[in-house]
Amino acid sequence: MTRNILIITGDYTEDYETYAVKQMLELVGYNVHLVSPGKKSGDFIVTAIHDFLPGEQTYTELKGHRIQLNFDFDKVDTATYNGLFLPGGRCSEFLRLDDRVIEIVKDFNTNKKPIAAVCHGAQVLTAANIVSGIKCTAYPACRPEVQQAGGIYQDIAVDDAVVDGHIVSGKAWPCHPKLIQLFIKLLGTTITHN
Repeated sequence: MTRNILIITGDYTEDYETYAVKQMLELVGYNVHLVSPGKKSGDFIVTAIHDFLPGEQTYTELKGHRIQLNFDFDKVDTATYNGLFLPGGRCSEFLRLDDRVIEIVKDFNTNKKPIAAVCHGAQVLTAANIVSGIKCTAYPACRPEVQQAGGIYQDIAVDDAVVDGHIVSGKAWPCHPKLIQLFIKLLGTTITHN
């Protein structure tokens, strides 16, 4: 049985929402491919860390890590993956404009394979037109896009997550424990404690 997860990301992805997620999924036994349009295995992306500073109305963007991709975007075959993860950050703005990214997301959706999106990752879901009638969440600034795409925006706590069918979503990286727990449950993975 394959245990492969695809993470589509890119420059200025949110650092925690990309590399921490990769590590969590590897921890429970998944082989995780980090890919980005126009890049190959061994290439790097730069990340950003988003945080709130006192007195500022929106988040600031701090420099994150350089993360090395481990698979060629052009070699992605959706049939070989169990699930898809879409991190947030500014990469979502340009990922949603890439025809192949949208084709991949639609294929996962058509085949009802688990899809997880966090923060601005919802912009890719809305561009793929797969949230109509679906309860989901995203970073609050993405709420209008979710609603305009027919999604049923859920205003939940920042450390919570929403599942509707095969799609799980969260507002931002504080939701990781809940989001990843729900995602791996959708993937059919059970963790037991002795």
